[in-house]
Amino acid sequence: MSEVNPRALIEAARAASKHAYAPYSNFAVGAAVLLSDGTMVTGANFENASYGLSLCAETVALAKTSSEGRLAEVVAIGVIGGRMGHADTAPVSPCGRCRQIINEAAQLGGHDLPVFCGGAAGDEIAAYTLSQLLPAAFGPRDLGMV
Repeated sequence: MSEVNPRALIEAARAASKHAYAPYSNFAVGAAVLLSDGTMVTGANFENASYGLSLCAETVALAKTSSEGRLAEVVAIGVIGGRMGHADTAPVSPCGRCRQIINEAAQLGGHDLPVFCGGAAGDEIAAYTLSQLLPAAFGPRDLGMV
């Protein structure tokens, strides 16, 4: 398994957030998913005029990972967010929907994922496990899939 470097995950997420399409909220989010071989897969939020159709950065990154058949290889995730054009430093954590989507990868991989959260700028990183962010999660295990 690859060594987890929270700072590298946060920096990759920040780079991904530069590609956010967020004309409605002006809140850019980036995510970086670390795979067991050290590969990083990134994503940025993608908004839509029909707000409910918007995609969060974590969802984009995990969908890319899944489309390559590697969802069970996820070992950590980094997330950042902040207002576009501002140097927000407070760490941003995944929304509830994204926590559930991250849980899918965690249960398929058979482990509790570390989730590192940062702001659009700054050095502060908040570290959690997915089970702290989403206790008693429902997922593939409950359906007998893993």
